[in-house]
Amino acid sequence: MASCVEQATETTISLKGSTKMVSEFFYYAINSILYQRGIYPSESFDTITKYNLKIVDTCDDKLKDYLTNVLETLEGWLRELNVQKLVLVLQDLESKENVERWSFDVTCDKSISTNPDFTKPGDLKQIQRGIQDVIRQVVSSITFLPILESPCSFDLLIYCDQEVSTPDGWDETTAKLVIDSEDLPLKSFTTSIHSVAPTVSYRRT
Repeated sequence: MASCVEQATETTISLKGSTKMVSEFFYYAINSILYQRGIYPSESFDTITKYNLKIVDTCDDKLKDYLTNVLETLEGWLRELNVQKLVLVLQDLESKENVERWSFDVTCDKSISTNPDFTKPGDLKQIQRGIQDVIRQVVSSITFLPILESPCSFDLLIYCDQEVSTPDGWDETTAKLVIDSEDLPLKSFTTSIHSVAPTVSYRRT
């Protein structure tokens, strides 16, 4: 008798896996924004293939170390389901005015266990497609955002929904909003444990 064999697909995701995917997404999204908006020179980035896309990854050791340290802390808070949002703010170096603000709202499934090995249903291919769509929009941002006419610096803010242990060198700060801004929601994605919904706010021209 002939038998029918179907290839197994990954249909569950663990808290640990979801945390890793979201943290990794933030790393590459931040790299893409810093590159697309000219915050660092193009020679500070290498082109790599990720999410079946050509994207950038910094080769600047100081920037890579900074992002790695921040996102390692964020990863711990994501695993504890404490993160509300991550924000990347671009600030005019001379005037200190906030000119652009990328806000990644994070919704955590509070009903689950914080055991890193806890799993729930989640289609990994669909998650990857969702991340891919968001990265595409970030990469194409240069086509719809106003030109940054002056050199800018950047800052990262992390919002948590309860008291967390803060590493040395981290301080509370203001929201660093863009005054008189246009707000543009981008596509979102979910792992079924963490959902991420980006919005970019930019100064009206």
